[in-house]
Amino acid sequence: MEATFIILGVLAVGMGFLVFRSYLKMKQIKSVPESGKIEILTDQNFKNQIKTGLILVDFWAAWCMPCKLMVPALNELAEDPHNEAVIAKLNVDEQRSTASKFGIRSIPTSILFKNGKEVERIVGVKSADQLRRAIGRHVRRET
Repeated sequence: MEATFIILGVLAVGMGFLVFRSYLKMKQIKSVPESGKIEILTDQNFKNQIKTGLILVDFWAAWCMPCKLMVPALNELAEDPHNEAVIAKLNVDEQRSTASKFGIRSIPTSILFKNGKEVERIVGVKSADQLRRAIGRHVRRET
């Protein structure tokens, strides 16, 4: 019985160490400047901005470390001349009404809209290639 508690204690300390180390690594992530081609959405302009075409909206917050990890992928898509979707961002802390309307419970969450309708929801950190494939699935498909 004592051996079980010792093993559980060692495992708990080990997991705590790994979590703390991950936290320190995430704190060291430097902010990457956003591409000027990424549209910034607000509660006021959201509906108008998504009503036509294909648009990928990244729901994020400034304090969210995984959201910071998404910036290079979003920049790559925004700067790609072959990308067929508009890339946009909405800060969930500043634009609460829209985030609430779409039931954003976890960030980063990206929603792909086609002509104003949600066609795909992507939760978590994704690479530019993963986002590109999601966009590709809806480029010519009718909704």
